Amino acid sequence: MAGEQALARITPAKRALAALPPPPAKRGLTAREKAAVIVRFLLAEGAQIPLSKLPDHMQAALTEQMAHMRLVDRATLGQVVDEFLNELEQVGLAFPGGIEGALQVMDGHISATAASRLRRLAGASAKVDPWDRLTSLPAERLLPVLEEESAEVAAVMLSKLPVAKSAELLGKLPGDRARRVAYAVSMTGNVDPETVRRIGLSLAAQLDAQPPRAFDSGPVERVGAILNVSPALTREDVLKGLEIEDRDFAELVRKAIFTFVHIPARVQPRDVPKIIRIVEQPVLVTALTAAQHHEAQARTAEFLLANMSQRMAQGLREEMAARGKVREKDAEEAMSTVVMAVRQLEGAGELILVQEED
Repeated sequence: MAGEQALARITPAKRALAALPPPPAKRGLTAREKAAVIVRFLLAEGAQIPLSKLPDHMQAALTEQMAHMRLVDRATLGQVVDEFLNELEQVGLAFPGGIEGALQVMDGHISATAASRLRRLAGASAKVDPWDRLTSLPAERLLPVLEEESAEVAAVMLSKLPVAKSAELLGKLPGDRARRVAYAVSMTGNVDPETVRRIGLSLAAQLDAQPPRAFDSGPVERVGAILNVSPALTREDVLKGLEIEDRDFAELVRKAIFTFVHIPARVQPRDVPKIIRIVEQPVLVTALTAAQHHEAQARTAEFLLANMSQRMAQGLREEMAARGKVREKDAEEAMSTVVMAVRQLEGAGELILVQEED
């Protein structure tokens, strides 16, 4: 009897439910919701996603979308992931995001004037983070700005740059200046983000306002490179003239010069076989033969012979004995070839020249 009474109470409710209209079809996710699902899934799997590189408004939109969502069933998650992977597989070419990425791709293909103009236009945009550009610049470009700006601005710059680059810049500042800037860093705790952004825009504009340089290296390096391959008499004559005109500049040029006689002091013994491999043997024999008649050059010849295989050294000594007298012009050309081989290896990163202070 109790069961019949319960059924009697349920039946009207079932009839009422049956009379209701069917529930609406399940709504598909929007593109923004799918993006939130993918990001949430990747973060849950422990992936490191560089979301900070997105523009601020995109970061804000993604975060707001995640705040509005609750649960996603497994079937929907699998569908969104499959769709995301299919889209990735269809990608044939990816372009760099932002003006800085585009300028890096176009480096060497557009003029420095055009690149500077594009950077100034991008700096005026509210969506561009100026610190992305400042972070990518080498320390040599940032150091003059760090030296000229106030300690407070310099402190903000060091706080925004990567730690390694900030340490490098701080180490290049004079002691008193470095202490003031380091102390100013302790006072940047309450600086608001907009102020930091305005400082970044000002610094970026200051760097972009600098006229492009026609030469990659400085005057000391250029003069030193020219004198490296000049005849010895010409080199000494030019250096004497420079000492009369500007003694400090002449001293810097002397330090930048690298000639045949500098090889024992500047080249490490383990790198000698690399040099021997790229210098043709007749040229090497000419240089070593001519070096026997000058004390400083003879030390270089012995250094090279002592740091190669004994079999090769013995063969070269026999050829040197049979070579006979070498014309001065041929000697200069042969020694310059050896020096250029060293420079070639240095430029390729296969050897590192020992500096005077080392």
